[in-house]
Amino acid sequence: MPGTNKVSSLPRYWLLLLGLVIMAAGLFFTVGGAKLVSLGGSFYFLFSGFGLVASGFLIARRRPVGAWLFATVFAATIVWALWEVGLAFWPLISRLLAMGVGATVVAASLPLMRRASGQTAAWRPALAASAVIGLASAGGFAAMFVPHPTVAFTGEELASIPVDPAHEQKNWEAYGNTPGGSRFAALDQITRANVGKLKVAWTYRTGDVAVSDGNGAEDQDTPLQVGDTVFVCTPHNNVIALDADTGREKWKTTINAKASVWMRCRGLAYFDAKAPLQQPTMPGSTPVAPVAVPEGAACQRRILMNTINAQLIALDADTGAFCQDFGTGGRVDLKAGLGAAPDPQYQLTSAPTLAGTTVVVGGRVADNVQVNMPGGVMRGFDVVTGRLRWAFDPGNPAITGVPPKGQTYARSTPNVWAAMSYDPASNTVFMPVGSASVDIYGATRSTLDHKYGASMLALDAASGKEKWHFQTVHNDLWDFDLPMQPTFVDFAVDGGRKVPALVFGTKAGQLYVLDRATGKPLTRVVNQKVKAANIPNEPYSLTQPRSVGMPQIGVPNLTEADMWGATPFDQLMCRIAFKGMRYEGLYTAPGTDKSLSFPGSLGGMNWGGLSIDPTTNTIFANDMRLGLWIQMFPQTAEQQAVSNSGGEATNTGMGSVPMKGTPYSVTKDRFLSALGIPCQAPPYGTLTAVDMNTRKVKWQVPVGTVRDTGPLGIRMGLPIPIGLPTLGGTLATQGGLVFIAGTQDYYLRAFNSATGKELWKGRLPIGSQGGPMTYKSPRTGRQYIVITAGGARQSPDRGDYVVAYSLP
Repeated sequence: MPGTNKVSSLPRYWLLLLGLVIMAAGLFFTVGGAKLVSLGGSFYFLFSGFGLVASGFLIARRRPVGAWLFATVFAATIVWALWEVGLAFWPLISRLLAMGVGATVVAASLPLMRRASGQTAAWRPALAASAVIGLASAGGFAAMFVPHPTVAFTGEELASIPVDPAHEQKNWEAYGNTPGGSRFAALDQITRANVGKLKVAWTYRTGDVAVSDGNGAEDQDTPLQVGDTVFVCTPHNNVIALDADTGREKWKTTINAKASVWMRCRGLAYFDAKAPLQQPTMPGSTPVAPVAVPEGAACQRRILMNTINAQLIALDADTGAFCQDFGTGGRVDLKAGLGAAPDPQYQLTSAPTLAGTTVVVGGRVADNVQVNMPGGVMRGFDVVTGRLRWAFDPGNPAITGVPPKGQTYARSTPNVWAAMSYDPASNTVFMPVGSASVDIYGATRSTLDHKYGASMLALDAASGKEKWHFQTVHNDLWDFDLPMQPTFVDFAVDGGRKVPALVFGTKAGQLYVLDRATGKPLTRVVNQKVKAANIPNEPYSLTQPRSVGMPQIGVPNLTEADMWGATPFDQLMCRIAFKGMRYEGLYTAPGTDKSLSFPGSLGGMNWGGLSIDPTTNTIFANDMRLGLWIQMFPQTAEQQAVSNSGGEATNTGMGSVPMKGTPYSVTKDRFLSALGIPCQAPPYGTLTAVDMNTRKVKWQVPVGTVRDTGPLGIRMGLPIPIGLPTLGGTLATQGGLVFIAGTQDYYLRAFNSATGKELWKGRLPIGSQGGPMTYKSPRTGRQYIVITAGGARQSPDRGDYVVAYSLP
C-alpha cells in the first residue's frame, strides 16, 4: 500500500547484503584508484569508487537514491568505456559486464528500497529496466562464445585453384616440407567443402610420454613422410617408422637420449643416395659435392637427427639400424671442439638441415646461465661419412674446420637453435641466429658477437663461407633471437619483377623480406630511436631496426587503456602494475628498475615458422602475446660465481636467476593479473594471413579457447574463443585450408585460408605443440593430416600420441 514503510526481514537482509557487497567493491575501487592516480593513471576507478561506496551505503540503508546513484555510476562507466576503447569487444566486456550484472540486480531491487521509504514499489518499470540491462549483459556474455577477429576479412572469397596433377605433392621430405620451409602442400582432396567430414583414421602411441614443467620433455615434432612411410621422433630422440595408411609400426629405434632439462625433438632430415643430385643453377654458385653409397650396402636412404645430448645420428630409413658408414657407428659427437659443454649447456632440438649432400647443424646454448658458455659454431658434415666439411665460427672466422690442437671454437658466441632453410638454386643455407651469452647483458660481448647476434645469416653450403648477414636487433638485450626457419617466396618488386626472397617472423612481432642473393631488405626497414636503461658499461644501441614495410603482428605500443581483466578488479590491479613499471615501447631496455618487455622473450612469433600458399601469394603466421616484467639485481662476488640450471622455465617467467660472470641476476615474470590471465586485452594468440602482393593483413583471427585452461589454472570447460598463446606451426594446403594445433586447448583446427573462418576442429586426446603435416598415400590415394600430441605447454596433461585424420 502507498505510504507504508514496513519491509519484511528477508528483503532487509537482502538489501543489507547487496549494499555491503557494493560498498566493498567501491572500497576496492577507491583504494586501488587512489594508487592508480598517484602513478599518473585514470581517475575513473577513484571517482566510481566514491560513487559505489555511497551507493552501497544508501542501499544498505534501504534508500532508493542509492539505486539511482549506482545507475549514475553505471551510465558514467558506459561513457568512459566507449571513450577509452571504442567498440572493441573484449575491452568493453572487461569494463561493462560486471557492472551490467550489478545494475541488473540493483534495478530489480529498487522496488524494495522504494517500499521501505514509503513509496510505491513500482515493480513493472523496475523489472523492465532490470530485464533490459540483464538481456544486454546476457548478450555480451553470449558474444564471448563467438570469435572476434582483430582484422576481419572484407574482400571477396576466391575459390582455391585445383592442383595440377603434374605438380601434386608426392612426399613431405623436409621439416618444413620444402627446403625453403613452405609448409604448403599441393594437395586438394581435403577442401573447404568437405573438411568438416574429417575423422580419425589411425592413432599410434610412441611410448615416450612428454612429462614437463617447462624444463622437461615436450613433444614438438613435425613428422616426415616418404612413400608409404611416416617418420616421427620423440622428446627423448626415439625414431619410429609408421605405415602411412594404418599407423602400424614398421620399426622403432630406441635412443632414449637424456638431458637434465629441455628434452624435445622438433624434426628429422631425410636423404636418398639414389635420387638425382640437384646442382645449383645460379651463376657463380659452388657445386654440390657428389657422394655415393656402395650398391647393395645399407643406408641408401637415411634418416638424420640431432639429439638433446649433442649427437648427430644417421639411421637406415628402411630398417632403423644405425648407418655404420656415418661417423662412429652412426653417430657424430657434436660437442667435439666446443670445450667445456656440460649438460644442459649445449643441446640440439631442431631438425638438421640437408643442404645438397651436406648436413648442416647449429645448436641451442642455454639462456642466461653464465658468460663462459659453449660457442654457437655452425657446422656442415658429409651426409654419408659424417666427416666435418666446414665450420663457421662467428667468434673466430679463421677456424673453418676442426679447431687447432689446444684450441676450441670461440666461447659464448651467437648460436642457431632454430631450423634453417636451403636453396638448391644457389647452394646456400640460411640460418636464423640467436644472441651471445648471456642474453640480456651485453657488456661482455665481443665485436663479432655484436655483428652476428640476432641476424639472418647466409652461408655457402659447400664451403661454409659467409655470403651475407642481416641484423634485426643491435646488441639484443631482450632475448629477441631469430626463432624460426625462413620461408622462400618470389617477391614482386619494380612493377612486377619477381625476386627470389625469404620471409621470416621475429619474437618482436616483425616480418622481414630479404633478397636471397644479397640479404638486402625488399620492404622498408627503419632505424627507430630507442632509450638506454641504467646498467653501467652496457653498450646500448640507441637505434633499432624495425620492419615497417610489412605488417607488425601483435606489437602495439601499450597504454594503460590496453590493460584488461576478467573483472574490473583485476583490470585495476593490472593498470596499477603497468603504471608502476618503466615501459618505452617495443625496445624497453632492462635495468635495475622494474620494466615491461612486450612481447616478451617467448614472442611474438616463435619456432613454429610461417606457411605460405603460393597460389595466392599469402603467408600465414601464428603468434603469442605474453609480456614479461624484468628487473636486474646487483650481485655480490659470491653470487656472481653461481649459475642457474639452464632450464627454460626460469628464463621465461618463473623467478630470479643468476647470470654467472656478470654483476647481475635477473627476474623475469609473466605480466599476468591476480587471476593468472595476461594483463593486456585479448587475444593472446592469433592466426594472421598476409597478402604478399599488397603487404597488408587479409585477416587476423583468435586461435584457441579456455576449454582446457582458465584463471588460476582452473579449467573453465567453456569454448570461449579468446585466443590463446600458440606454440607450433601451421600447414597450408591447396584445398584452401590452414591447419594449426599449437594452442592451449586440445584441438587440431582447419581455417578457410581465404577468409579466416574456422571450418573444422578435431578433438585431440591432449594438447599439441607439434606442427601439422599432410600427404597423399601412394598406395590408397587418400590424403591424411597428421599431428603429434604430447601436451600443451601450460597443461599438466601429457601423452605420446600420433593422430592421422582423413575423409571417410
